[in-house]
Amino acid sequence: MTYSTLLVHLDAGSANDSVLRVAATLAVRFKAKVIGIAASQPMPIMYAGGEMCGDLIDMDLAEIVKETTEAETSFRTALRESGAELEWRSAIANEQLADYVTREARAADLVITGPDQGWSAFDTTRRVVVSTMVLKAGRPVMVVPHGAPNISLESVVVAWKDTREARRAIVDALPLLKQASRVFVLEITSADDVDAARHRLVDVAGWLDRHGIVCDNIAATSAGNDAAQIAAFALDKAAGVIVAGAFGHNRLREWALGGVTRDLLVHPVCCSFVSC
Repeated sequence: MTYSTLLVHLDAGSANDSVLRVAATLAVRFKAKVIGIAASQPMPIMYAGGEMCGDLIDMDLAEIVKETTEAETSFRTALRESGAELEWRSAIANEQLADYVTREARAADLVITGPDQGWSAFDTTRRVVVSTMVLKAGRPVMVVPHGAPNISLESVVVAWKDTREARRAIVDALPLLKQASRVFVLEITSADDVDAARHRLVDVAGWLDRHGIVCDNIAATSAGNDAAQIAAFALDKAAGVIVAGAFGHNRLREWALGGVTRDLLVHPVCCSFVSC
């Protein structure tokens, strides 16, 4: 099992340096083909008359072409020295941008993108909603923080819960975990469940060991904010990646009120590798 093809999503009209650095590093590590992808929607014209409407549409389409061309140029420049086979895909989409990107994810093993940036009028035409991408991709998604110098695999943290999503994520992350120098499997739970968590983690460690991965297991008592606790642990261990299942509880409630998934997608302290 490996990542033979990476799908790298770029935000049109924005700097994508961190995403491209991580993609180049992983392309070399896994000898992977890399597909770059960008999509934009035409600007919604609420009201304009005659020639003004036509001028606005033409200006917007010209800007989309310019931004997409710049994104492709930055993609090819950043990946040139990786030696990877490169392919570029783009579209002017009359649909949610995440729908276009996730359809194209059929061609890849791993999707790489930047953090979810929330909602604004501009976001609807140039930004993919990353949470939607995670839900629809059918592939693991790696979210790269803005300003990340690169990805480090010296230390990787698996944020474990005994859920379908976490089991899916750790399977999808196996190629990455095999590249890591050190793997920590962390389960945060209630005080009366710590002993049971330790038992669960013995099973997880045994399964990883049979895949050639040695890990350190930690069952920790929840301090009330699991997302912050995971982030603090990852920072303490100088982790380059946090692996986690996404949206393990009510999805709308977790996104609205906050939770581990939201922090991993919106405010990642290092690269977030998520599956659901």
